[in-house]
Amino acid sequence: MSELQKDFLFVLIKSLSTSEKRQFKLYVNRLGINVDAKFLLLFSELDKMKEYNEEIILEKKISSKQQLSNLKAHLYKQILVSLRLNPSHQNNRMQLREQLDFANILYQKGLHKQALKILDKAKQSALELDEKTIASEIIELEKVIESQFITRSIDGRADELIRQSSEISLQNRYATRLSNLSLKLYSEMLTHGYIKNDEDREKTIDFFDKKVTKIDLNKLNFTEKLWYYKAHVWKNQLLQDYKYTLKYAYQWVELFHQNPEMIKSHPVWYIKGNTYLFKILFLYGSIRGIEKSFEKFNNVVKSEIFVHNENSQSLIFLNYYNTLMNLYFIKGDFFKGTKLIPELELKMEKFRDKVDEHHLLILYLKIASMYFGSKNYQNTIKYGLKIINSKGNIQEDLLFHTRILILMAKFEAGFDDDYDDFVKNTLKFAKKMKNPSDLHFNIVNFFKQIGDKNSTEQMSAFKEFETKLEESEKNRYDKRTLMYIDIHGWIKSKVRNVDVIEIIKEKVKTK
Repeated sequence: MSELQKDFLFVLIKSLSTSEKRQFKLYVNRLGINVDAKFLLLFSELDKMKEYNEEIILEKKISSKQQLSNLKAHLYKQILVSLRLNPSHQNNRMQLREQLDFANILYQKGLHKQALKILDKAKQSALELDEKTIASEIIELEKVIESQFITRSIDGRADELIRQSSEISLQNRYATRLSNLSLKLYSEMLTHGYIKNDEDREKTIDFFDKKVTKIDLNKLNFTEKLWYYKAHVWKNQLLQDYKYTLKYAYQWVELFHQNPEMIKSHPVWYIKGNTYLFKILFLYGSIRGIEKSFEKFNNVVKSEIFVHNENSQSLIFLNYYNTLMNLYFIKGDFFKGTKLIPELELKMEKFRDKVDEHHLLILYLKIASMYFGSKNYQNTIKYGLKIINSKGNIQEDLLFHTRILILMAKFEAGFDDDYDDFVKNTLKFAKKMKNPSDLHFNIVNFFKQIGDKNSTEQMSAFKEFETKLEESEKNRYDKRTLMYIDIHGWIKSKVRNVDVIEIIKEKVKTK
């Protein structure tokens, strides 16, 4: 896997479908002069490999060590050109850019009226599809042609182009400001996690408010509204204001439902919007809300208006299985949920090269949690260790809560051999976290205490810790920690001597 990740060309070739490989070979042989081209021999050799091995290429004398880098770069470019010509990869944005390229060629040949005719049609399409960036490029080329040549195409042409250019420039400025804000908030969420104190909360609100002042939602077009809703979703996620996260995630999705033609142009953002909507509905325990929205989402992505490619398929995969698992969790159907795991693992393997590691580890955490709920503690530990032992830049919260789930499983299963060592290592991990809270240490110390106690003393410890957790649930900054793994529900089940499933069902009824 590490070798595969290192070589981009090998990864690209392995991602090609049978039809794409066939088209590539037809493309390079189109003039009958590339049959023995070295880059085609390299393509065939890499296609046969299961793992990238540079030594085989050198042994077969396809290329020398010194020339291999250039040969690989040339092959990479030829594959991309071939893919660009494939109808399955064509979309509105690419078609508009193609028209812009054609107009540029005609302009350079001195065929100015023909260039303007293509540009005018492309501009109308770009404006209808809300592709303002491309529309701006088209207008700039129109201005170049009109300012250099006397075309006499339309009376008042200069005034019209100036007006259009000014309007689009203003709209692009709004879109840029909102997209920058959205990206910054999303980056903060990934790198630093959720807001952990009042000072950070005030800083985030102040930063956000300064960026959105003087923006009138009613005057925004589709793309600007999309960025506006995204920025609000990520801001409220950071602040852990889930009521408003739900509000803006819903508006994000509804924006597409009100403009269904935009789903084809922006399939990724349609999927992402639904992902956040389902996630927040899960936190609210809204079974009916998830099922209703999930059904609508599945109908859309299976319809003719939806554009399917490897990227959208991988995102649909994540959305689909995360949501299914979440439904099993809030219904307490753990045993039913474990039956989904073999199918899920096959899909994970299929999309492993298309999905980032963090999202795959989240699925492993869900699998481990599902096994815990079904009392299969050995598998809980097995899948939890997959997360802990994985390499790469992994979120601290994910690693910490995986460790807590493993401790819960070790306690339930009576695995005493390395229990104390695991508690010590978890405490060391908590101390190394960037911003650990008192709750993090309270949880670890609780597991440290119950390890050496008899059953009566353990029950007292469970009751005492339940009181602490009830206090923590009142703290807005501790809420998120208790949402990762339902340790509070597990503690309650111990105190009341009932199955954790009963606690979950009671919680859903209350919500």
